[in-house]
Amino acid sequence: MATETKLSHTAAMILQVVDAGYVYGFSVMEKTGLPSGTVYPAMRRLERDELIKSNWEAQSIADAEQRPPRKYYKLTRAGKVTLEASRKRYPLLAHLVPAAQEEPV
Repeated sequence: MATETKLSHTAAMILQVVDAGYVYGFSVMEKTGLPSGTVYPAMRRLERDELIKSNWEAQSIADAEQRPPRKYYKLTRAGKVTLEASRKRYPLLAHLVPAAQEEPV
């Protein structure tokens, strides 16, 4: 992967919200206002490019909450570097989705 990856505004916004603690698909959709048809393909590309990684929660946790299992996402080291570059490219990004400081909803 190149040292400086230029992301679309959508991809940068997704990295920003994952970094802020919104770590599964539906929470990313709620925070960004983007539809699933935009979020999930973008997250697959970000994972393919090794900017985020994912893991499924235990089935027992989902069963206890009577819902399907969630796939949780986390920024990789390359993702954090790319996000920092994106914050410089898109200065309003931090205003749209503040960095992790408060507990996610």
